[in-house]
Amino acid sequence: MGTAERREASEESVAVRSAARQEHEAPDRDIPSRGRAGESTDGQEQEYHPPLWIEEPARRRRMPDPVRTAAVRAVLIIAVTLIQAMVAFLCTLAGSWLAFPMVISSVAGTVVATWAVVDVWVTRQVWNQRNGVVSEPSSTARSLRRERRARRRQERAALREQERIRRRGGSGQLSHS
Repeated sequence: MGTAERREASEESVAVRSAARQEHEAPDRDIPSRGRAGESTDGQEQEYHPPLWIEEPARRRRMPDPVRTAAVRAVLIIAVTLIQAMVAFLCTLAGSWLAFPMVISSVAGTVVATWAVVDVWVTRQVWNQRNGVVSEPSSTARSLRRERRARRRQERAALREQERIRRRGGSGQLSHS
């Protein structure tokens, strides 16, 4: 089964599951429940309204916590900066004394917002390198793990060799002559 076929199958199963779930859910108190398709409980013919939305599985996995934290911080900083810029613009139109300080703070906010966006990008790159996208052959995380395992194997082999030498009397001879 290819990727496209698997995706189609999962979309069909989601639609079937959500339709089955709707049949079993309790209706809202203020909306009359419908019996069979097109029929109301009081016997009058009623037209069928499809559901407002159908739940679909997430297309991508959830972002890692550090990356999500940096992204939320960046969005908040950008929102505050946009509000500052709007207030600066309106104060300028009104000829208020507050216009100059707001323009200065908007410029500073723009610098901070740019820094926050770069922080999201850097945090994402660092997370990918440390905890890595192991499915890619060129993944940095995979090569680091491989090097760590090789180093541990060498250390264990050296310890075993030292133990073997110590058990033989500690003379340092590997063979009898």
